[in-house]
Amino acid sequence: MLLGACSSNKQKDTSADSKELLVKVVAVNKQMVNQITEFTGNIEPFVKNNISSAAAQRVEKIYAEVGSRVKRGQLLVQMESINYSQAKIQLENLKLDLSRIEALYKAGGVAEQQYDQMKTQVNVAEQSIANLDKNTKLLSPIDGVVTQRNFDNGDLATGMPILVVMQIQPVKILINISEEFFPQVKIGTPVQISVDVYEGKTYSGKVSLIYPTIDPGTRTFQAQVSIGNANSEIRPGMFARARVDFGTKERVVVPDKAVIKQAGTNDKYVYVLNGDVVTYTKVELGKRVGSIYEVNSGLEVGQKIVIAGQSKLIDQSKVKVVDTGVDLSL
Repeated sequence: MLLGACSSNKQKDTSADSKELLVKVVAVNKQMVNQITEFTGNIEPFVKNNISSAAAQRVEKIYAEVGSRVKRGQLLVQMESINYSQAKIQLENLKLDLSRIEALYKAGGVAEQQYDQMKTQVNVAEQSIANLDKNTKLLSPIDGVVTQRNFDNGDLATGMPILVVMQIQPVKILINISEEFFPQVKIGTPVQISVDVYEGKTYSGKVSLIYPTIDPGTRTFQAQVSIGNANSEIRPGMFARARVDFGTKERVVVPDKAVIKQAGTNDKYVYVLNGDVVTYTKVELGKRVGSIYEVNSGLEVGQKIVIAGQSKLIDQSKVKVVDTGVDLSL
């Protein structure tokens, strides 16, 4: 009977051991992490110009089509020139009057005030006709490509630009960078650009403009990145990725296999070991670098976290820590 009782106790102990929750843990630590950050955005033209007249006029002739490459100063649109012709005739008449008054003024036939008034009228008329000339002959202000045409010859141009011209050599992308990197970003900071449509290709860019304020809502600032685009492969509207290398920084990190994503949310958790009990702890993570995550908050250096055996755990589960050689994949 005594031998039978001993045998029964051993079976109970073995059964209890087989149900014990086994886990592997590691200590939270700090390490130097590469601060290579990727931003996304849409490619934009470096400059965009709307070609239109200051006044509602009829289009006489459009000299460029969508897709045409144009040069700075090139005539793009000739507007109706009736007002310009009339103003030119009036200017010629004013100049004749001025020459007559000037002769009389020199002979003492008119007062200096009358002579000065006529000179002023001529100057005003010259400025007016110069303005009319600009609004009659519409020139391209940049080297670029015509990307939009809204009117045809003979149309009365109102409301919309007649043509849209974009400069696509270079192009640009605007990125929002975390404020912690504000002291590191300078004009000329190199940026590596990739465009999804050209898989495997990268382009060199650089920061060409830094906006001077921080957005208090997102804690980011905006920077403009210019890309040379010598062969015009990159076009406005394309989706692009910009990678900036900010060097290395010491960060609190955890292995990716310790992190549990809460179903239906974007919340992340880990199991923290306290004695022989684990606590289900929410953490705020930064970016992932290889097989580790940066930890923004929720953990301290030295705390032990579970990296294997989480599938059967709940908050406040009692566990037994095993060495790294034990397989806990089931």
